[in-house]
Amino acid sequence: MRSVKTLLVPYYEHPTERPDAWDALLAAADRLYGVVLNPASGPGAAPDPAFAVVAGRLRAAGVRVLGYADTDYGRRPHAAVVRELLCHRDWYGTDGAFLDQVSAEPEALPHYRRLAVAARTAGARTLVLNHGVHPDPAYAELADLLVTFEGPWDAYGSLAVPLWTAAHPRERFCHLVYAAPPDAHVAAAVQCVVPGAGVHPWGTLPHALEPIR
Repeated sequence: MRSVKTLLVPYYEHPTERPDAWDALLAAADRLYGVVLNPASGPGAAPDPAFAVVAGRLRAAGVRVLGYADTDYGRRPHAAVVRELLCHRDWYGTDGAFLDQVSAEPEALPHYRRLAVAARTAGARTLVLNHGVHPDPAYAELADLLVTFEGPWDAYGSLAVPLWTAAHPRERFCHLVYAAPPDAHVAAAVQCVVPGAGVHPWGTLPHALEPIR
């Protein structure tokens, strides 16, 4: 039976510091929707050979590799975001884009339409928008996947799902949940549920993937 690729993993640890965790990610390749590559809150100032190696290994295993770029809720200039996506592509061979801190408001839609076109032009076959909340419904036209929740486990139980989402397949939505217990159950078809908390929760893998130390 073919595995269902349900895990979108933002893992922000350096490969030389946590090689065992990156090996665990590769071992779970048949379960991964994709991995977000984030060397330095973006691609960094220059190529990082260690990230280039793990990106190549992920691609060889058939895993989407998504380059991280912060949009600061529409405040970062278009050119700055696109430049980072091009660096991800040229340095790490990314085949998708993960835009973070994306505005949920309809007024920002023109800005994100331009970014979506630019990301596709730069070679992003998969585009993920991380709003962290449910955005205006029109954002669903721009991306392959919308992150409609990012937050701690104790806030996840009060998540309200708007009616407009029913017009789209469940696989179009993702929830990123941190500070979660081992038995945490998340309703989203695409997800990442990690034990990490505080200012850097995405330095931990999902419970089921965390290597035994």
